Amino acid sequence: MKIALIGYGKMGKEIEKIALNRGHEIVCIIDINNQEDFESEAFKSADVAIEFTNPMVAYQNYIKTFRAGKKLVSGSTGWMEEHGDEIRELCTTGGKTLFWSSNFSLGVAIFSAVNKYLAKIMNRFPAYDVTMSETHHIHKLDAPSGTAITLAEGILENIERKKSWVKGTLLDANGELSGSNECAPNELPIASIREGEVPGIHTIRYDSEADSISITHDAKNRQGFALGAVLAAEYTVNHEGFLGMSDLFDF
Repeated sequence: MKIALIGYGKMGKEIEKIALNRGHEIVCIIDINNQEDFESEAFKSADVAIEFTNPMVAYQNYIKTFRAGKKLVSGSTGWMEEHGDEIRELCTTGGKTLFWSSNFSLGVAIFSAVNKYLAKIMNRFPAYDVTMSETHHIHKLDAPSGTAITLAEGILENIERKKSWVKGTLLDANGELSGSNECAPNELPIASIREGEVPGIHTIRYDSEADSISITHDAKNRQGFALGAVLAAEYTVNHEGFLGMSDLFDF
């Protein structure tokens, strides 16, 4: 499989390593200084592109990739609120293909399935209130994380007493705390922490006067995310539309 990489930071380099180890070929690498290569023959020769950048440029990367007629796998977050409907429409009726996930880790896919199942159980026990926290490295621009939002949506689908998620506290890289976890009874707060080089920790907590129940996913490094992205690319080559981890792993 011929792969084009969009974004060549730590994730891009990890994806390159895993893709080569799995026998694939990297035919084009696009980063901030060679945006013109979206129109290059090398980029157009790719079977699929894999994109990991940031919320400010992800949408434009999607549009440039679609214009080149290429399928895309992306783990960039923070663009959904403004451009989500447009991108879904392009993929469902416009003939474009995007495999998107806020988190490509197999462990997170399993954790997400456990999260939904636990929420379904806890729907029957209103004495337990649910909160969430996520911790990431100081370079992450969006808060809460895309993974936390996806997990929160999984809870909202299964707990009738919760109607929406809200931003909770944010402890930034300088140790400054802002925001609040105080919210309405039908809201789910997500607290965020930015420190060091943490790949990602997500904790969901159900708390009552009697006891508490918590589940946590703690990523040790970026390898799991990168492998998942390459597996998604292998899947996307033979599929079309707006795809996600539930297509790749049917738990």
